[in-house]
Amino acid sequence: MDSSFLGIDEVAEVPAVAVVVDVMRAFTVAAWAFERGAEKIVLAGSLDEALALKARRPGWVALKDGAAAPGFDAVNSPGLLRDVDLGGRTVVQKTTAGTVGALAVKDAPLVLCAGFVVAGATARLLRDRGCGSVTYVVTGEEGRAEEDLACAQYIAGRAAGDGTAADAYLRRAAGSRAAAELAQGVREGAHPDDVALCLELDRFSFAMVASQEDSLTVLRPVAVPAATAAL
Repeated sequence: MDSSFLGIDEVAEVPAVAVVVDVMRAFTVAAWAFERGAEKIVLAGSLDEALALKARRPGWVALKDGAAAPGFDAVNSPGLLRDVDLGGRTVVQKTTAGTVGALAVKDAPLVLCAGFVVAGATARLLRDRGCGSVTYVVTGEEGRAEEDLACAQYIAGRAAGDGTAADAYLRRAAGSRAAAELAQGVREGAHPDDVALCLELDRFSFAMVASQEDSLTVLRPVAVPAATAAL
C-alpha cells in the first residue's frame, strides 16, 4: 500500500483515498458523537454556515472549537460530549483543523476521518476495500502536528498489515504540543479527561466515512464486523 502524508495546504490534487486525521480533538469528538447516538455529522466550512444550517433545521446540534458561544449547543471536547444524549440527532461540526481537512478532500472517491479511537477499524476498512494508494491528511499545525502524524503513520502500518505496535505512536501523541496545551488548560472548551480520551486506542469498532449528500459533506459511521475488527 502506497502511503503519503500531507498537510492540508499540501494537497494539490484530489486523492484516490484520503484519511483525514485529527486526534485532538475533532474526530475523537465525532466518534463520541456517534457513540452517543448521533445519526450523522455535517461538516461545516465556517461558523456562520454551521449556525445557518442549524437555523434551517432547529433539531440539529451545532458544535464548535473553543469556548461556548451563542447558537452553539456543544464544544469540541470528548470529555464534555460523552454524557450528552444525541440519539437520532444530526450534529453540525466546525473545527479549526479537522473539518477543514475533510472539506479540502471532499471530492475524493473515499474519504475517512480518523483518530486513535477508530484507528483499527479505519485500517481494516482500507484493507477490506483493497486501497492501493492512500493520502493521509495531517490536519494540525500545517501538517506537523505530532499527534496527527503519529496516528496517520500508525493507521498506515496497520493497513499494510505489518504488525505495527501502538505504544511508540501513542507516546509521541501524548508528548505533542496539543496534548500539553489541553493538559495545561491553554485551549478553551476542554475537559481534564480530553487527552486520555483522545489516546484511547480502538475505543470504537467503526470507521467514519465522509461523502456528499445534497451538497453537504456528511460523516457517517461504518461498522467493521466484529470478526475482523482487530488486525
